[in-house]
Amino acid sequence: MRDLLLFVILVPGGMAAIRYPFVGVMLWTWVSVMNPHRLAWGFMFDAPVAMYVGACTLLGLLMTSERRSPFQGPPVVWLVLLMGWMCLTTIFAFDTVNSLDNLAKVMKIDMMVLVALMLVRTKREMMAFAWILAFSVAFYGIKGGIFTIVNAGGARVYGPDGSYMEENNALAVALIMTVPLLRFLQTTLKKAWQRHSMTVVMGLCGVSILGSHSRGALLAISAMLAVLWWRGRNKFSAGFLILIVGFAALSMMPEEWWARMETIGTHEDQSAQGRLNAWMMAVNIARENFFGGGFSIYKQWVYDLYAPDPTYVVSAHSIYFHMLGEHGYVGLGIYLCLWFSTWRAAAWLRKQGKIHSQAAWCFELGSMIQVSLVGFAVGGAFLSLAYFDYTYDLMALTVAACAWVRSRGWENEPAAERSRLFGLPVFLGDRLPGRSKSAPQGS
Repeated sequence: MRDLLLFVILVPGGMAAIRYPFVGVMLWTWVSVMNPHRLAWGFMFDAPVAMYVGACTLLGLLMTSERRSPFQGPPVVWLVLLMGWMCLTTIFAFDTVNSLDNLAKVMKIDMMVLVALMLVRTKREMMAFAWILAFSVAFYGIKGGIFTIVNAGGARVYGPDGSYMEENNALAVALIMTVPLLRFLQTTLKKAWQRHSMTVVMGLCGVSILGSHSRGALLAISAMLAVLWWRGRNKFSAGFLILIVGFAALSMMPEEWWARMETIGTHEDQSAQGRLNAWMMAVNIARENFFGGGFSIYKQWVYDLYAPDPTYVVSAHSIYFHMLGEHGYVGLGIYLCLWFSTWRAAAWLRKQGKIHSQAAWCFELGSMIQVSLVGFAVGGAFLSLAYFDYTYDLMALTVAACAWVRSRGWENEPAAERSRLFGLPVFLGDRLPGRSKSAPQGS
């Protein structure tokens, strides 16, 4: 049944993407982040759904005139520089053949981010993008939160097979980045029951994060909550609420969870020792190889040459040491500039949201994007998520919003389009945003 449902959604959706490529961007985001086909049990599980949706979207992009240059801000420049540098480091990689396979995967992700920047232009499109992006991850937060409550925190929560979120730690960090985005979307809701429902969703995501039993996630969520508290208008009330909710959530966690959290900051467990060993190996590789070692460095012979302990072969488990070992100090520098420039773009959105009343929603978006980046910066320090498409999509959303403000998008979009949040018109016989200056008044 799941396979048939996905087939019915994706095949017509791909066809629609040829005429309306924005629909293809939304489908690609859903497929690449959520991996819904991994929830199927039959022929759709291994079907090349991403390839199909991507091909249809690119074909639609070539046929449409409603696209713009993706170079809408400094983060995009840094992204393209990073893409070029990774191509160069692959030429000098230790294992060029296997590195090419990984390069192809990363290039597909980054190219579709550029496509999204070409097609996501209006407020309505950005809102649709944000909703699909958030709930592609929040689905697993809702599911995992319920699972954690039912099992009293005794079982770990995992993501979909074969995805960046498959590991419990990775899913936890993805959820940490999603909670602020959910909070932003909550500010756009008008009805009380909608806002309360979103509060429940965020609560379940928080419970799911704890249910992952991830030590890095505990540090990341602590950093995220600290930023939220600092930026809150009423720090006393916000701090009191965080303490109460945190105490209630932590009180339900079993002894196994507490025992695992107590190892934070120690070198007693094998996992921590393996990370330190991989980090030192990355430093040694970058010190002796200007271009790094390429994508495929986690092999026994590489550890024999560069690792302090060559008997423990694991991946870097850190976005920073991941980039350092694979692409050298230059690659790490470009990567850090990418996210620093994204932070600055989000800060600019906050500033403009205060200046222009029509762009007030950009203040909330910029604020929550920054909180998500804090969660990623802290949680990613312990995970191999350097190429996770979700973070690049957040960057694209930030850059698109900046471009909208600079072009004074509220003056260029019809009033009806500004008032409608959802309802992809291709399924309703309407026209897509941007296709006409005289959009119909109904939704």
